[in-house]
Amino acid sequence: MKLVIFGASGQTGRLLVDQALESGHEVTAYVRREGAFEAGRKGLTIVTGQLDDPAKLEQAIIGADVCISTLGGGSLSKRSPELTGGISLIVSAMELAGVKRFIYMSSVGAGDSRYYMGPIIRLFIVGIFLRVPLADHTMNEKRIASSGLQWTIIRPGGLSNGPETGKFKHGSAFTKITGNIQVSRADVAAFILEQAASSTYADQAVWMF
Repeated sequence: MKLVIFGASGQTGRLLVDQALESGHEVTAYVRREGAFEAGRKGLTIVTGQLDDPAKLEQAIIGADVCISTLGGGSLSKRSPELTGGISLIVSAMELAGVKRFIYMSSVGAGDSRYYMGPIIRLFIVGIFLRVPLADHTMNEKRIASSGLQWTIIRPGGLSNGPETGKFKHGSAFTKITGNIQVSRADVAAFILEQAASSTYADQAVWMF
């Protein structure tokens, strides 16, 4: 498959790029700064551009089979109009280019998954500590779900830097969350790559931890 990865230079994005190339996919890594990736890797195309540049987004997206976002806002205190505006432009560019499949990495706590948590945890995690990034993810989820794309929203628990294990749960039905839920970035990357070739969770939001 031809994959376009936004957020490719982030911690999860880099793992996803590596796994995709190792699996024989063609990867376009969309990055915001020169030198984020070493050029010359077989199967890897690098496009450098900002998220508010429709021409660069179009350049990256045309001809793709699947677009994937592992983008994050990077702040616990400030909303990220670059992220929310960028996702909206990516969705529009995909619709114009006729690229239908979009996978978006969100987070447990975004959208209706806030109600997976008990009231006390929900108050402190969703209402206070992660209020800003979860608000951005929720806004992006709504934009994606209202599009004409075939989308899958993946909501992992707390991200760790552990190895790929394959030992995690996932689903789209309501679930109760108790305790500290974590999943490795390597497992998230592998799950995203699996969903890129699957319609199992088409037009659904999926939790994993």
